[in-house]
Amino acid sequence: MVAPGRRASLPALLASFEAEPLFWPAARPGLESAWYGHVPFAHWLVAATSPRRVVELGTHNGVSFLAFCEAARRRALPTHCTAVDLWQGDAHAGFYDNSVHATLSAFIDRHYPRTASLLRMRFDQALAHIDDASIDLLHIDGRHRYADVWADFSAWRCKLSPRGVVLFHDTEERREDFGVHQFWAEITRQFPHFNFTHAHGLGVLAVGPDTPEPVALLTACATHAVASTIQDRFAALGARFEAEQALHAARRDNATLRAHVANLQAHINALGAYTAELESAAAPARA
Repeated sequence: MVAPGRRASLPALLASFEAEPLFWPAARPGLESAWYGHVPFAHWLVAATSPRRVVELGTHNGVSFLAFCEAARRRALPTHCTAVDLWQGDAHAGFYDNSVHATLSAFIDRHYPRTASLLRMRFDQALAHIDDASIDLLHIDGRHRYADVWADFSAWRCKLSPRGVVLFHDTEERREDFGVHQFWAEITRQFPHFNFTHAHGLGVLAVGPDTPEPVALLTACATHAVASTIQDRFAALGARFEAEQALHAARRDNATLRAHVANLQAHINALGAYTAELESAAAPARA
């Protein structure tokens, strides 16, 4: 934890940004997700703080969750990551079928069998499966109405360890009934924090009294001029992952379009053959 009165230092903070985790590739590129822009930060955060337990509330395709798992695997950390979700979607994430959970579960079984587990249940049901004061890193990314975010943080706060850090996605999203930005404005009056404004926003809240040093340095910079430098660098790093996602999506769309064109061509060929048959049959009548 940064000592009281310690001046936020860009060199000290940059020294904590070890380069290697910032350039690790996404575990499953090309999935539908608004989280790719924060994958470099997720890699760095786990590598820099070595959390013993990571819990994510709201996972969908698993881009953020797999970023935590991948960082723990690459560093051979004794971290255990738990994702909690019903895997059926909601009004904000959209609704989807069981294949999302099935493919994510199979991927985790292959790549992170000792690191990760999925709890397919409501957030309040999962509370009984997690010990109090055991979570070093909590990611709240469920339904984004103000009341939902408030309820998630209030219910899970007792599960945070003295090192507890909480991430909130969509702090910059203000459309429809998204209320994360409202809750973020309130909760940051109580705790040290840092907010990344790119990729819909990601808030970093230092809740525990024994905040890991790298996070303490980050939050100490939040109100200083160096905050914009940190923001810009992580936005640039995240843009690479977002571009890769767009490329994968374009390739999928191109493959779909090619298949559609091939299907149309087959229909055209069949119609051509049928037309030729009709012409042949009509020839005697013309004669």
